[in-house]
Amino acid sequence: MKFTDGFWRIRDGVRIGYATEVRDVRVQSKRFTAYAAVQKVTRRGDTLNAPLLTVDCFSPAEGVIGVRVTHHAGRRDPGPHFALAADPDGVGEVRRDGTVTELTSGPLTLRLDRSAGCALSFHDAGGRELTRAGRKGTAFATTGDGAHHVLAQLSLGVGEQIYGLGERFTPFVKNGQSVDIWQADGGTSSEQAYKNIPFYLSSRGYGVFVDHPGAVSFEVGSESVGQVQFSVEDQTIQYYVVAGPTPADVLTRYTALTGRPALPPAWSFGLWLTTSFTTDYDEATVMSFVDGMAERGIPLSVFHFDCFWMREYQWCDFEWDPEVFPDPEGMLTRLKAKGLKVSAWINPYIAQKSPLFDEAAALGHLLRRPNGDVWQWDLWQAGMGLVDFTSPDARAWFQGKLKALLDQGVDCFKTDFGERVPTDVVWHDGSDPQRMHNYYTHLYNRTVFELLEKERGQGEAVLFARSATAGGQQYPVHWGGDCWSSFEAMAESLRGGLSLSLSGFGFWSHDIGGFEGTPDPAVFKRWLAFGLLSSHSRLHGSDSYRVPWDFGEEAVEVTRRFTLLKHRLMPYLYGAAAEAHRTGVPVMRPMVLQYPHDPACRTLDRQYMLGPDLLVAPVFTEDGEVEVYLPEGTWTHLLTGERATGPAWRTERHGYDSLPLYVREGAVLPLASDDSRPDGDWLDTPTLLVHPPADPAYRAEVTVPDLTGTPAATFAVRRGGDELRVTAHGTDRPFTVRVAGGASATGAGEVTVTLG
Repeated sequence: MKFTDGFWRIRDGVRIGYATEVRDVRVQSKRFTAYAAVQKVTRRGDTLNAPLLTVDCFSPAEGVIGVRVTHHAGRRDPGPHFALAADPDGVGEVRRDGTVTELTSGPLTLRLDRSAGCALSFHDAGGRELTRAGRKGTAFATTGDGAHHVLAQLSLGVGEQIYGLGERFTPFVKNGQSVDIWQADGGTSSEQAYKNIPFYLSSRGYGVFVDHPGAVSFEVGSESVGQVQFSVEDQTIQYYVVAGPTPADVLTRYTALTGRPALPPAWSFGLWLTTSFTTDYDEATVMSFVDGMAERGIPLSVFHFDCFWMREYQWCDFEWDPEVFPDPEGMLTRLKAKGLKVSAWINPYIAQKSPLFDEAAALGHLLRRPNGDVWQWDLWQAGMGLVDFTSPDARAWFQGKLKALLDQGVDCFKTDFGERVPTDVVWHDGSDPQRMHNYYTHLYNRTVFELLEKERGQGEAVLFARSATAGGQQYPVHWGGDCWSSFEAMAESLRGGLSLSLSGFGFWSHDIGGFEGTPDPAVFKRWLAFGLLSSHSRLHGSDSYRVPWDFGEEAVEVTRRFTLLKHRLMPYLYGAAAEAHRTGVPVMRPMVLQYPHDPACRTLDRQYMLGPDLLVAPVFTEDGEVEVYLPEGTWTHLLTGERATGPAWRTERHGYDSLPLYVREGAVLPLASDDSRPDGDWLDTPTLLVHPPADPAYRAEVTVPDLTGTPAATFAVRRGGDELRVTAHGTDRPFTVRVAGGASATGAGEVTVTLG
């Protein structure tokens, strides 16, 4: 939200009080509180009839410093609140020297100098200033409609770039944008977002998390071009500055605070195929799709039933449409016999025609208006109500309905929607409706995920979720929502996914080929390569099927090629997944995350690193022309073996069976021998594809995980003269070492390869 009219003036109807002069500082061992007047105090009378802002400074975790700015402290706070893993006693150390008070937590220091007004400056371990809340950096404002806002401004350095703020389809670098953190069902081609995260990451090596679950308005170098401003309609704003120095360090600290992603099961990394949305289908259709994939040599891991597995006008009643699926248990058994997992579409809305509507209303499980009526509307489903997940009984009731599906043989759920949440309502637990609008999705996805963990076991739970807020990364996987079937929408989707990756989310997917409309075969084939080189891969559409043979025989070949490739890459990919679970560093990594010191990487949004060693540049043209940037070093194309040296821009042309897919110099890529499934035995004669640099002292190590993400075997690589020696630890089974562009050898325990 903008409060000013240019640099000099305030907008009509707006009054702003800026923290101007610190009148007192109270210090405790691990925190301090400053009291700031909004005007210069030259005599005692100036302390009368004037506001005072309370500025609390504290550290909830190592390398994280919080600032809480309060105008009036007496406002009732019914919640909800983000659940943060904060030290209840705080961490850090406070020092006071004359007019300067400092709070240090790990490599981060907050400095308040009373002689400079109420300026708060944040510094790294070397003393470099990262950002500053300066002359207008701490304030409150009232608007003509009587609303009260608290706002903060943090400075932008010269050339500093801002990323994140959720899954945003607008430009990847957020400088110059106004961003409202407010859940909306807006597709992938507008400023609205399904996943709004009040966290941004800076190219200067720090992050900022605004700890407010409701609407947060960001002005990223837009209202004041040298500042990131964020504001809330409230009496208090609380934000955390998160230390680096690298973007990966920032994400590790941020996800330690807000929650690390669970590790999805290995089978979920295989190819998902769906019925699509409004298409006609029954068991015969489903089986024709499944058998058609098998006949064409395309391994399928998950089959998904979208909305119309239930009866029309009755979503959600969690009952199979008996006219279309008269024997659901038998059908699920038959699908399981083919080696498939099964996913079913759900959402948190209960249509009036569904028998569950009366049941839920009578039990008090539906959201109500202030007068006690059940909240209803006709958008999406006729007369639908909304399950009130703030009620423990409602959560248990909802889980009970889903458990019946799990007992039938369903393995996981697509948790659609969660954004269309009203604010003219009363929640069971008394939560503030404005704050609950964004937070609702967290309760929804947590309810479903916890049931899956309970019934299927930890390590087997996975969602296909559309909406999220901060902390939602704990319940993967999230997909990009409703995109068009075009090259432009494909690029939009990638931008959104990379933005979400820099917002703390470790796993992300999208609808291969696009959702709305029917893609041109060229779009479909190019999207296949992109989709199967994402963390999760799903073929899904709206009113048309996404079976590859509908797009020609070449599409079948491309689907097969990249599905088999992904299965071979699974020891590597699941290692990256385990790292995301352990550290919060995502599987799909924007180039700026992996190469923060390369200025050319800071704006790249059409390529990414898949794990630490694979560079992927999807092709967004029919003719196959693509620009790709290679950072410093020698890169080897995984599919062709061609070598290229960076830093350099390259213009390449690829057929549908290829794309820029480069392996980093020095990498050791573990490949599975079995490409028939994503969750095979990865230590059954794996291949270690080694890309050694010229350095005669080259050393490397790679770990192959088991299906729980636990290290199963480690391979140590050492170069000595013209030999490359690889020693296995944790396994005595045979393995193959293949040097990129050179020789190979197979053995057990220790394998030596002579370099050419």
